[in-house]
Amino acid sequence: MPSTTTLTITSKNYGAWSLRGWLMAKLAGLPFKEIVIHPDDPSMKAEILLLAPSMRVPHLVHAGLHVWDTLAIGEYLHEVKPQAGLLPADRKARAHCRAVCGEMHSGFAAMRGALPMNIKGHFAGYKVWSRAQADIDRVVEIWEECLRTYGGPYLFGDHPGMADAMYAPVVTRMATYDVPLSPTCQAYCRTIMALPALQEWVEAAKLEPEEIDELEAEF
Repeated sequence: MPSTTTLTITSKNYGAWSLRGWLMAKLAGLPFKEIVIHPDDPSMKAEILLLAPSMRVPHLVHAGLHVWDTLAIGEYLHEVKPQAGLLPADRKARAHCRAVCGEMHSGFAAMRGALPMNIKGHFAGYKVWSRAQADIDRVVEIWEECLRTYGGPYLFGDHPGMADAMYAPVVTRMATYDVPLSPTCQAYCRTIMALPALQEWVEAAKLEPEEIDELEAEF
């Protein structure tokens, strides 16, 4: 009897890392069963608040293997589902993709802290402090360079891949916090938000009853 493929995630409203791994699995076409850990779980709440020493979710179990950490999940999915094109076929583009994914994975701490993912929220005219704005400016630079180099509408060409999954939570943040963007980046955000898988995630996020007070912006 074949083993069940599972993906452990947490809140769809607040769980940026969960969204990345979940979206990668969807884009790869890998069927899986969701296991959702409630965000009231102390360790999950610590992750969402960026206070955990390491990331426990998302956590993929496939063919008897356990794979965690979003970058590791993306690389693994590329190996088992190469036809999905999570990474570009061209070696130079693939290296570029890995670089921008790695930058998202390890950087942008100021933006993460100042603009936490909150899909149900909308804070028009939100004041972004300077360090977070510097992170946003760098994200915009990455997006515009990739779209210019590879022709769009996705970061590395005509179909969504690992880089788009890595930056999808940032796309939701831009909408939540009413961040001004160039027409090019606005169009990219619309493209990502229109992905059927992301629409599925957003609809599920809207149904979550719980709130985490620390992640609700105050004015």
